[in-house]
Amino acid sequence: MTKQGKLILVPTPIGNLEDITLRALTVLKEADLILAEDTRVSSKLLNHFSIEKKMFPHHKFNEHKTINTIISKLQQGNLLALISDAGTPGISDPGFLLVRACVENEIEVECLPGPSALIPALAVSGLPTERFVFEGFLPQKKGRQTRLSQLAQESRTMVFYESPFRLVKSLTQFAEFYGIERRACVCRELSKMFEEIKRGTLHELQKYYTENPPKGEIVIVVEGVSKKGK
Repeated sequence: MTKQGKLILVPTPIGNLEDITLRALTVLKEADLILAEDTRVSSKLLNHFSIEKKMFPHHKFNEHKTINTIISKLQQGNLLALISDAGTPGISDPGFLLVRACVENEIEVECLPGPSALIPALAVSGLPTERFVFEGFLPQKKGRQTRLSQLAQESRTMVFYESPFRLVKSLTQFAEFYGIERRACVCRELSKMFEEIKRGTLHELQKYYTENPPKGEIVIVVEGVSKKGK
């Protein structure tokens, strides 16, 4: 009987390539195949560390179709590494469906600790960190207003991922639903050369980014509602 393989989720740097761990590099070197969200992006990382490995595309547009093929490779005893373009696979990136399929097929899954934009943004925000809720990307259209409304009475610190093109819209809506004086922090380009951390009220941040259109990857950390209200 063929020994079952293993799927290892490997976090990759969100900006500075030096943030990758030694263990992550070892896994990428030893894997029989690397599942990559975008092979062009991942090639830059692998080339930087002189890792020559065959890659197989696994992203949100093909993950439903490729899962059976990947499960078959794992059942044949292969060691597969899953990476996204940046950060930890499965967190606002492809990974959940494959992990679930592995669990259903009793295939071992391991996740290495490593880079993620979520925790650094929360830690540097200056907002309460003992309890928080991660919302990822809000719906762009359908369900957006409903979700914003549902979070109006959330007492925990809220963390969102956002596109630079929708940042001002989100800050404006947050101010509308949560109050213009609610404190927040916008973290842009974390760990990169032009990293920027801006703290203030939702109104102040909305005004700043209206006047200074942002670029790059963004995390928004928003204060939860206090017991006294907004």
